[in-house]
Amino acid sequence: MKIMNRRTVLVATSLGALLTITAPGAVTAAPRTPDAGAAGSGAASTAALGRGGTLDPGPLRAAIAGLPGADATSAQVRITTPEGCWTDATGVRDLRTQAPVPPHARFRVGSVSKVFTAALVLRLASEGRVDLDGSVQGYLPGLLPADYPTVTVRQLLDHTSGIPSPAVPGDVEWQLAHRYDRWTPEQIVRLGLDNRREFEPGEKQHYTNMGYIVAGLLIEKVTGHSYAAELDRRIARPLGLRDTYAPGDDPRIHGPHAHGYQAVVRGGATELVDATTWSQTFTPASGDVISSLADLDTFTTALFAGRVVPEPQLTEMFTLPPVDDAEGGPARYSAGLTALALPSGETLWAKTGSRFGYLAAVASTRDGRFRVEYSITATDAKGEELSVTAQAVIAAALGLA
Repeated sequence: MKIMNRRTVLVATSLGALLTITAPGAVTAAPRTPDAGAAGSGAASTAALGRGGTLDPGPLRAAIAGLPGADATSAQVRITTPEGCWTDATGVRDLRTQAPVPPHARFRVGSVSKVFTAALVLRLASEGRVDLDGSVQGYLPGLLPADYPTVTVRQLLDHTSGIPSPAVPGDVEWQLAHRYDRWTPEQIVRLGLDNRREFEPGEKQHYTNMGYIVAGLLIEKVTGHSYAAELDRRIARPLGLRDTYAPGDDPRIHGPHAHGYQAVVRGGATELVDATTWSQTFTPASGDVISSLADLDTFTTALFAGRVVPEPQLTEMFTLPPVDDAEGGPARYSAGLTALALPSGETLWAKTGSRFGYLAAVASTRDGRFRVEYSITATDAKGEELSVTAQAVIAAALGLA
């Protein structure tokens, strides 16, 4: 048995790990204060690219060339700088037809879903419907045991709640056999509570899905509507996001999309199993959203500009809690985002995600002048090592290739 969310942690920190490998000493934890990058400064985007602000698409094209391959079957990349936007897609829609990736292809964003969920909770806080210092027990009575220490809404969002995660078999064959299982959020919470509490609420930080699964329940309780309905009503429709939705218990991806595949060793040979159709009910509000590159870029731009979450609640997304993580290092997660310090001293605010068959990421400087989004249908998206294609894309996007 292993904790399901360990891979989530590895994916969420992979961008920082790659930067550390590629540019030794360049990455440090961001300050435990709101990010001070002033909108419109332009300094962060220039430094991040490492090419004097001029985007050279050559390394990006090279990073996603040659697909499909053993590592990935397709890739979509979008990068925006003050000089313009570059986007491309390579590989195939599916291995059977070998058709190209369709325009505006949708994909599973995995834990990038947490950015949407954090935005919804903070929006409710701005309306006075949620108190970030209010208790989960007050909003969701009976969800946690009667003797459980008080957990605040803010602690759900910044991964300091200490609520334990469920343990399930990590074997790929087991996952495939149970890919159509349907879970309720309450079932997942109860399963997690069978394990020992990780730490006292607010004492440490440990990145897991659990806080966001509970946050999804909170959204539904406060609004009286489903998470999917609130995502559509408060974010997707106002921003014109035509490809973004929460699938609920529907295991399919509707609309144009590239298929995702999982490498499985059977009889000594590696097979690629189509993992496109897969129930996401084990990660509600934490890893189930479907979107596209254009939608993610529109959402990130609007979010960072204060058009989704107003101040002062928006500051929560760029503020790290004053605690250490469970391993003793500094906290790196805010409400919905991950803070990564660039060689320039600026902070890149990012979120990665993985579901079987799919890797995704969004990243932006605080001023929004430098933004990156990608989707890669990696053949071992939940593996211990980040896809080679994803590593190449990250390095090229940051000017390190």
